[in-house]
Amino acid sequence: MKFIADFHIHSKYSRATSRDMDIKHLAEWAKLKGIALMGTGDFTHHLWLEELKHNLEDLGNGLFKYQDVYFILTAEISSIYSKKGKTYRIHNMVFSPSFKTTDKINETLSRYGNLTSDGRPILGMDARDLARIIFDIDENCMVVPGHIWTPWFSVFGSMSGFDRIEDCFEEQSPKIFALETGLSSDPSMNWRLSALDRFTLISNSDSHSPSKIGREANVFDCELDYMTIREVLKTKDRKRFLYTIEFFPEEGKYHFDGHRLCKIRFSPKETKQNNGKCPECGKPLTIGVMNRVEQLADRPEGYVPDNSIPFKNLIPLDEIIAEAKGVGKGSLTVEREYKAAVAKFGTEFNILLKASKEDLLKGLPPRIAEGVLRVRDRRVHIKAGYDGEYGIISIFGNEEPGQKSEQQLSLF
Repeated sequence: MKFIADFHIHSKYSRATSRDMDIKHLAEWAKLKGIALMGTGDFTHHLWLEELKHNLEDLGNGLFKYQDVYFILTAEISSIYSKKGKTYRIHNMVFSPSFKTTDKINETLSRYGNLTSDGRPILGMDARDLARIIFDIDENCMVVPGHIWTPWFSVFGSMSGFDRIEDCFEEQSPKIFALETGLSSDPSMNWRLSALDRFTLISNSDSHSPSKIGREANVFDCELDYMTIREVLKTKDRKRFLYTIEFFPEEGKYHFDGHRLCKIRFSPKETKQNNGKCPECGKPLTIGVMNRVEQLADRPEGYVPDNSIPFKNLIPLDEIIAEAKGVGKGSLTVEREYKAAVAKFGTEFNILLKASKEDLLKGLPPRIAEGVLRVRDRRVHIKAGYDGEYGIISIFGNEEPGQKSEQQLSLF
């Protein structure tokens, strides 16, 4: 069966998350979005794990269910440690096939740090050792390096990472078979590194509030079963892993280089011209994802490996509605229009991915329908995000609401 999965989220027990990040609200929003399978996030936190055990029906195949939404046990673990005289900060996602395995993982990891302080615990543990411990407990677990290009907390991070997966995970590297691209990169950027060809690239929302689930996701055509999904990811099965749903990476918070305090946003070329320093204050710039990809790439832009999984860049429906209406994303107008649209088309992803042009123009206000169609055609303009600031997206350019234009704004 075809389904959409978002594996990486955080619960209400993680820092800077909505109080609504609980099973009930996650299930409600998953139905609105059209997501069949959600990661639980944060299974290392004792209170969240209690809620999961209380609310989820164990299906006996590594997946769980609440109402009509499926769940898979996931967590994100932050490793901060020194290796060969350098400090590394690596985030890894862990997938577990059962509560029994999860309990063993938590019991073991609790010896290395405080799991109760945050939904995403910080451990002073080498990422290699974390992987070894997880796989020793249950070889069917999955360890997936998270948002692999984020400057401060990732395996390739410009401020805190490695140049090769093998340098990070050493002898555990062969057991790592999937990587999460993160909001600031999409698969095409990762395809420029031949060393990543063997990995399956996944995309997830890393959501801290229910309305943001699915902003990146994965589309499968296989059984809803833990071991099947694991096999699809391990074998990079293009027949059963159909495509990923991506942000436009320019919208991510770390796409370009820059210095937020001085409002300096630079392309890699501009950073080089300024010798990596902020022209305002003279301090080093935060080197973003695009620049880091350029540093490590051994292929030109536009290269597509033979075994690559396709992807589609989308903009969430509430953002399209907000721009079409000329109002803020959190306004009541957007909420009303969103609910009306979803009531008519069934789910948000039906609108963004499946509905025909004719049906969109019939069923949505004209400017919102036009916005959806422009996004599908990549007719958007984005001012790239940098140093923790999200990019600024524009679908209609300087047109006023109600104004029509045939102008195509190129992303590139």
